[in-house]
Amino acid sequence: MTDLTQASSGKSAPESRPGSGDVVPSAPDILKTRIEQYKSAAEGLRDMLLADLIRFGEIPAPTFAEEQRIRFLANRFEEIGLTHISIDAIGNGMGIIAGSEGRRTLLALTNADTLVKNIKDQTIEVQADRLIGPFVGDNSIALAALTTLPLLLERLNLQFKSNIILLATTRSLERGNLEGIKHFLANSGQPIEAGLCLESVQLGRLNYHCIGLLRGDIHCRLPENYNWAQYGATGSIVPMSDVVNRISQIALPHRPLTTIIMGMIQGGIAYNNVARETILSFEARSESLDILNQIKQQIADVIAEVGARSGVEITLDVIAQREPGGLDISHTLVRKATTILAALGLQPMLYSTTSQLSAIRDAKIPGLTIGLTTGERRYELDEIDESVNIAPLASGLAQLVGILQAIDEGGVS
Repeated sequence: MTDLTQASSGKSAPESRPGSGDVVPSAPDILKTRIEQYKSAAEGLRDMLLADLIRFGEIPAPTFAEEQRIRFLANRFEEIGLTHISIDAIGNGMGIIAGSEGRRTLLALTNADTLVKNIKDQTIEVQADRLIGPFVGDNSIALAALTTLPLLLERLNLQFKSNIILLATTRSLERGNLEGIKHFLANSGQPIEAGLCLESVQLGRLNYHCIGLLRGDIHCRLPENYNWAQYGATGSIVPMSDVVNRISQIALPHRPLTTIIMGMIQGGIAYNNVARETILSFEARSESLDILNQIKQQIADVIAEVGARSGVEITLDVIAQREPGGLDISHTLVRKATTILAALGLQPMLYSTTSQLSAIRDAKIPGLTIGLTTGERRYELDEIDESVNIAPLASGLAQLVGILQAIDEGGVS
């Protein structure tokens, strides 16, 4: 790999010798200087990054319908001169930054799909210090990082020894259940040294462990012989409210960390119509697989009892079930990433994630999930709108380059 200090002048930097009167910089100081140079170069690409970010964010890409967004990604890869650009059978988009040796392969990936559904106007508002728009933090920024990274390395005159695969996956969210990344890993045909899952927010997150997950839909339907004429007929909504109440009473431990999120409920068509079907979408998360299995059984018991008592049909449709697990905090990859964050003056935020890291872990590839900027959902915005900050993006990109470089130079074993 080309050293940045040498690349800037074309000459080797003079070596400091003890006793010569020069202060020999420490390894942390050298790394901090290098990362600051990466950050400065990233700031010079801000306009291009924002242009790609806005374009990605304004292209509709609900799960299972990501074609437009993937096509734009492939076109951008072609424009910036990447090789081996491809779209696979399941719609994943990929480009490769060729390494000088190519004996190892690193993976940087993010999801192309978004939670936005049936929204005609996905305009992203650009303010002086922030961007606001529908799920702009999930995951338009990370997609723009994939198209900016090759240009940043070129500006820094850096070439890694390893090949870098830049991957935008489809079918990641909700019912997609990481199908895109699973397909890629099963069919890539090449060993991957390490994987970095990119999330738009939050900068400083360092996820090396996956939390266990149980995601599903509970369907409450009226039977064919339902007595519609009966006075006080409640339809499907009232029994479902009983299900919600009973699930909320399930005792959850504080350790291992466990929670149940009831994210969405749908039912009925009008004020004066008895609802035929109501659907509750939920997600249980836990650091313990045993506890997740217990929750699954308790939910099954709840819907069986409520269904029998109310005379409606209630069923559980499990969409995803993932085991907890990941790297140890002492793993070389975690330590390398922690060092890079320290050079940026960032305190790592260590917590378990539900990201694509789960599929990386299942493939027995060392991996991390990192964030690229800061952001929030503000109370005055619509529920789907997110606000993300522009200034930290340079640090996010510098972090990405630094971690890839650390892996390229020293491996992860």
